[in-house]
Amino acid sequence: MAHVYDISYGSVKKGDNLVIIDDSIVRGTTLKKSILRILDRLSPKKIIVVSSAPQIRYPDCYGIDMAKLEDFIAFRAALALHEENNSMHIIKEVYKKCIEQVRSKDKDIINYVKEIYAPFSADQISHKIGQLLSPSDIKAEVQIIYQGIANLHEACPKNLGDWYFTGNYPTPGGNRVVNRAFINFYEGKNERAY
Repeated sequence: MAHVYDISYGSVKKGDNLVIIDDSIVRGTTLKKSILRILDRLSPKKIIVVSSAPQIRYPDCYGIDMAKLEDFIAFRAALALHEENNSMHIIKEVYKKCIEQVRSKDKDIINYVKEIYAPFSADQISHKIGQLLSPSDIKAEVQIIYQGIANLHEACPKNLGDWYFTGNYPTPGGNRVVNRAFINFYEGKNERAY
């Protein structure tokens, strides 16, 4: 990873804005621990990370190993925004609603985790993600821009598998999984929701 961006040396001048494209930002760990620091050595004024995927907010129980909400940088950003806005009571309310549905039939379960994100715009969450992923020791300003859901649908009109962005699962069992993932997070259980 340390040499991935070596080709950029000499092509970026001090004070330039540097735009990089990422296929998706799920956890943000590689960005924070490695890539942003490497790019900051080029002395740009601003680093703009453009994700070709929208914010990944929900577990995928259909093949990709994304089972824990707390792993998602978008979820952590929403929690940070709730903390800043003194609205952490919503977290407890969502937990209660999820617990009340544990014994319900799959077809009756509602994805209450959507309520965690509802008070905030995608831009607010993206801004907070930029703050959370910015290492304290870099000089450049970091901005994160995500693909929007509507633009994704326009770009891929025949591939509407968007549940990990929207929380709109194609089968009723998806809502059970996302609620279980939230219960696990709230109760501090480090286990998969499926």
